[in-house]
Amino acid sequence: MWAPVRALLPARADLTAMRRQPRQDLLAGLTVAVVALPLALAFGVSSGLGAEAGLATAVVAGAVAALFGGSDVQVSGPTGAMTVVLVPIVARYGPGGVLTVGLMAGALLIGLALLRAGRYMRYVPAPVVEGFTLGIACVIGLQQVPAALGVPTPDGEKVAAVALRAVREFLAQPNWAPLALSAAVAGIILAGARWRPRVPFSLPAVAAATIAAEAAGLPVARIGHLPSGLPTPSLGFLDPAALPSLLAPAVAVAALAALESLLSATVADGMAHGRRHDPDRELFGQGLANLVVPLFGGVPATAAIARTAVNVRTGAGSRLAALAHAAVLAAIVFLAAPLVGRIPLAALAGVLLATAIRMVEVASLRAMARATRADGAVLLLTAAATLALDLVYAVVIGLVVAGALALRAVARQVRLDQVPLHEGPPDGQGAGEHALLAEHIVVYRVDGPLFFATAHRSLLELTEVADVSVVILRLSGVTHIDATGALALKDAIDRLNRRGITVLASGLRPEQRHALDALGVLDALRGADLVHATAPEAVRAARTRLLRAGVLQGEAAG
Repeated sequence: MWAPVRALLPARADLTAMRRQPRQDLLAGLTVAVVALPLALAFGVSSGLGAEAGLATAVVAGAVAALFGGSDVQVSGPTGAMTVVLVPIVARYGPGGVLTVGLMAGALLIGLALLRAGRYMRYVPAPVVEGFTLGIACVIGLQQVPAALGVPTPDGEKVAAVALRAVREFLAQPNWAPLALSAAVAGIILAGARWRPRVPFSLPAVAAATIAAEAAGLPVARIGHLPSGLPTPSLGFLDPAALPSLLAPAVAVAALAALESLLSATVADGMAHGRRHDPDRELFGQGLANLVVPLFGGVPATAAIARTAVNVRTGAGSRLAALAHAAVLAAIVFLAAPLVGRIPLAALAGVLLATAIRMVEVASLRAMARATRADGAVLLLTAAATLALDLVYAVVIGLVVAGALALRAVARQVRLDQVPLHEGPPDGQGAGEHALLAEHIVVYRVDGPLFFATAHRSLLELTEVADVSVVILRLSGVTHIDATGALALKDAIDRLNRRGITVLASGLRPEQRHALDALGVLDALRGADLVHATAPEAVRAARTRLLRAGVLQGEAAG
């Protein structure tokens, strides 16, 4: 009973790995913390719950997911994709609703882990992932427009409309100081990334912007007061009566957390060669983190691709690096809260603008769009849906369209071809009798999968055959038959039989017989000895039937 749960818990190998290179792991954790601090603050502010919520999430979720997650090098915390989902939830249900949604999402993720659902993430097509990332980057960038312009965030759920209203308010009463700070911070980060890709420029850029704002007395909004420590754990936000109305948002948050965390773990595996994450354990770790984070006032968390990439590039080899990252952020919360509170919001907007720009890999998008028209269409549709709709809906739409296009491609592989009866007359059969056989027997070879998307269309030609006595179906080239394909085949056979045409089958594989047997397709064929191992056997059986019926003798005599 406890075996499934035990498999998801930390093992002794995790502790052993932490002892291999502690100095390198601690250095990697410190580097990631430098990168994570401005992002945690920015995502907390952007979510609507404040900078303290972002810090609490980075500390608590970072530690819990590091201990219980399925990847040795994954770093978790608040992310841009999750912030995009949380903004409308905050607007509709308030901060307490967001904390409740996080709690429910954590329980759902743990349920997915116990059901071993992590393995199915490998079926998400690359164009869906690329389109999803492009859409998120656009949404994150648009969300920063009000803070970058130094105007209050206008009401509304559509980010494009909110950004447009913010621009209008700015033009009515321009204040260039926030815009200058945002542009400077974003410019420093982007230029630094090109100059020294391994050096995290976000924290120095934010520090420089803060010092400049303080020295010049710039009229810009600040983060404000931050508590010197984490709040006492509490469930005071929980309202049991609101749980049913929050179920749909919780499902969306859980789906996004699963998607982003498992995608990040896959990316980390590719960067840290030789490593393999456990997808079910990763879901369990993220679920546990999201169960605990709301107690400290934090927002729902996921694994963060950017921070995970920094962790791997700086040489992290175990979970100690992610734990060190959380510990450094906790120390900042306790020791430097007053200083952090003086950071301008416009500087954090610059960090996220740079993050959004760096998320867009133009070369990868161009290559994906050029691969096939279908891939390009799925990418653009997913990106547009991400921008216009909910992120989870966007992924679902992308998966549905990608699946439909894949089915269309598979359906085109199904072929029904009429093939010659023989290369020439077989032994013991004269040329005249072979010609008569060719007039009365037609052989069709079916290639490809007979399933719901292909069966009726591919068998249409078969039902229209005329002026023959026997139809032989060579099924050795059929790769798959589902219930719809079996029923379509049965319907075609019944139609031919009603017209007095005998149908023989050859080359059936054992796995195909199961579906045909279950739906009664083989009952009549088996009883009349109409199923044969090979096509030549089926031709000989057809010849025997025609001789017994007197068809060949009568025409030969005529």
